Amino acid sequence: MSTLDNDAACPVKLQIVNLMGLTSSCSPNSSIIIRSKKLDDPYQVYLNRVVRQTLGEKYLSALQHIQESPKFHPDETGNRKAVPFPGYSVITPTWKDDVKNNEFYEQMQKCQTQLLQEIPGDWLVPLPPDSFHLTLADLIWDDAYRLAISTPDLEAKLRQQIADSFAQSRHLAKGQAIAWQVLGIMVSTRSIGVLLMPGDEQSYDQLVELRRSIYQNPGLIALGVEQQYHFTAHVTLAYFSKIPENLDRDRLSLLLTEFNHQLMDNPQKLLVERAELRKFENMTEYQREPDWPIFQF
Repeated sequence: MSTLDNDAACPVKLQIVNLMGLTSSCSPNSSIIIRSKKLDDPYQVYLNRVVRQTLGEKYLSALQHIQESPKFHPDETGNRKAVPFPGYSVITPTWKDDVKNNEFYEQMQKCQTQLLQEIPGDWLVPLPPDSFHLTLADLIWDDAYRLAISTPDLEAKLRQQIADSFAQSRHLAKGQAIAWQVLGIMVSTRSIGVLLMPGDEQSYDQLVELRRSIYQNPGLIALGVEQQYHFTAHVTLAYFSKIPENLDRDRLSLLLTEFNHQLMDNPQKLLVERAELRKFENMTEYQREPDWPIFQF
């Protein structure tokens, strides 16, 4: 956020709250000081929240509100295809670029296959397994991206500001991967995936602090980047197509609970070694260039 053009724009000291959830102090002859609301939970609150999401009654409640995802549309043969949904995110490397996490992603693929086999109907749209990843920070996407792309050199500025946020986070680099463990199935409004829990409080705090360095970066805020969600670590496995009218939600909630038992028999860990800026044109492929910024934990 830039300094105000003139003092008349802010004649007295005040608090400004804008639509991005940012608060700024303003007084004559002073700059705006950005203070972003802390949308991410404290460690214990996060644990309590995600554990509750894996309970049978929570599945039943969530299944009452699921909807068809607009990110996939049927083609002339009836098969669901990804539609344009462009944007940028900070993510872990996708499976095809992350051989060190083969065992983890193999478990994710097995889970995806089993869900497709055991959930009645064909209303799950599976993602390509080689695109599996953990999103660390959503940046800008869809209509907001299309609007912002008219800004001169938007993408170059975005890359530079992410590089700046990564540089400011050097103290978070401990020289070792951060372990996040499988917790259970997650049902969202338009998708299904696997929830992750941190190995310890430091692992959680490292990712949350990295997110904070991104969302509180005034240069990124000026480009339209804003935090819209609490951090919920997960790997998306499939999106929903048209929801069957006769969907047996009671049976499905029991099935998902049983899935959790199977996952916890041999819970795998995702070792987060690096964060990367990636661009996507839809929800099936995430690209980056060799000179784009990365953060090595």
